[in-house]
Amino acid sequence: MAGLVLCEPTELYNILNQVTKLSRLTEPNYLCLLDVRSKREYDESHVITARRVKKSFKHSSLCLEESVDCYWNPSSSLPVILQSSEGILPASGERYELVPGAAVECGRALAALTRHPVCILRGGYEHFSATYHFLRTQKIIWMPQELDAFQPYPAEIIPGKLYLGNFRQACDPKIQKDLKIKAHVNVSMETGPFFVDDSDKLLHIKIEDSPEANISPFLRHLCHFLEIHLQLGSVILVFSTLGINRGCVAVLAFLMHWNEQTLKKSWAHVKKCKNNVHPSQGLVAQLSEWEKVILGDSVTDILVPLY
Repeated sequence: MAGLVLCEPTELYNILNQVTKLSRLTEPNYLCLLDVRSKREYDESHVITARRVKKSFKHSSLCLEESVDCYWNPSSSLPVILQSSEGILPASGERYELVPGAAVECGRALAALTRHPVCILRGGYEHFSATYHFLRTQKIIWMPQELDAFQPYPAEIIPGKLYLGNFRQACDPKIQKDLKIKAHVNVSMETGPFFVDDSDKLLHIKIEDSPEANISPFLRHLCHFLEIHLQLGSVILVFSTLGINRGCVAVLAFLMHWNEQTLKKSWAHVKKCKNNVHPSQGLVAQLSEWEKVILGDSVTDILVPLY
């Protein structure tokens, strides 16, 4: 029997925007997103791909299983997110406690059917949709070709402040508008259409995607640029051609600097936000040297693969 765990809104945002060659939402066993609000609320709007739980789960988990069996495989490793109109209230300090209600009742019934943790969305649909309004819809049935065409958003590294994406996302005006992007860090040889000739809003680090790539000379300037914009309240998109190597390394270097933390800890956070990142060995070695600059010593053993 699985337990209940809290899911932060930024976690659900990143889950919805994971990508391989296509959006991972195209994978049938990737995500089971359930909405336990009323039919009226659900019909007004819901998170993309969410299904409404239609039957009672108060007295029998079998009713719940009937409600979701057409799109849920209890033996698979997909995350399960439940949404409700009630929030998750703070108990003390930064701790939160589950508030009794439809989401918790449904979660407990569902937990009896799976060995995987059942996630409850903190703040419910209202909080999530207020922050990520562009991920809500009235659409109920998604055809495979529609999911194939879904264009994921950049990964959210620092909620509402720092994103990691690819060149296509950096060229998409809708993404810039939806995420309120105010500055770019371009770690590629390509030139994007935004903030051209504006050095206050664009940092272009021109390095090739090759084993000989050297990002070390740019790291101090990179961190200073990002730090200034975060202090100004700007939202920044860091990107490279694919967003999995050079852009990833730039974000790792900044997190190490910003939080004064190890490469290993920074890597764990970025990997959680964006599953397909894959920095080259040469750039990882440079991050190890950067760790010495930040912490005074090399702490992370890069001989043990980060991924």
